[in-house]
Amino acid sequence: MKIARQANVTFKNCDSSTSGDNKVFLENQGELSNLLTEIRAADLKIAPRKITSTPKTQSHSPPVTYMHICETKAFSMGVFLLKSGASIPLHDHPGMNGMLKVLYGKVSIRSFDKLDSPPDAESEIQFNPPLLPNQKEALRRSILRSIGEYTEESGPCVLTPLKENLHQIDAVDGPAAFLDILAPPYDPDDGRDCHYYRVLQPVLENADKKSGQQEQEEMWLLEIPQPDDFWCGGEPYPGPVVTF
Repeated sequence: MKIARQANVTFKNCDSSTSGDNKVFLENQGELSNLLTEIRAADLKIAPRKITSTPKTQSHSPPVTYMHICETKAFSMGVFLLKSGASIPLHDHPGMNGMLKVLYGKVSIRSFDKLDSPPDAESEIQFNPPLLPNQKEALRRSILRSIGEYTEESGPCVLTPLKENLHQIDAVDGPAAFLDILAPPYDPDDGRDCHYYRVLQPVLENADKKSGQQEQEEMWLLEIPQPDDFWCGGEPYPGPVVTF
């Protein structure tokens, strides 16, 4: 598969902390983006799912499933399949680059940058409801960087270690699936565990904003455990075998 080979070239010797300033990396990433833009579900032998009524016997089936394609030390690649109305909660990708390409359906993506909080910044903020004492250490300052909808006709959604690194993904108007590349892969033993967040409130409650403008707004986030209503199952990948 060309995409896997190009991902390997792009991320094999990539230092995620400086990748955004590396000309060779950016050229390779551009080529990978071009390949992702062209891919469709049929290329991976994946048939779009249809909206179906959910019988009681399936009410406890996972809202999201994952097809593992490949993983190396440099990157991982797979397909996430979301049921109608499903959501992947707001989460991060510590020190990682990522590229997401919709294969079918439509998804809405809200992306955030994590910011450094000034010392004791939260002590001056009134939260409603008030934070519990043990929650203050889980408070994170962020900026809502973008909100967008993506379909199979869209180019890939890109995240970097510093920009749009946190995102929430919602299926819109039916089931959806997307190809997901993360570099390097999640690895809790190497400081790359997945953390979940809940949006609390704007940093400046009464800031002057243009009518309807939400993007670029600073927000307080609270790190939370994985939500009870979200879990991810697995299913076989039916597409072409990856070789390097």
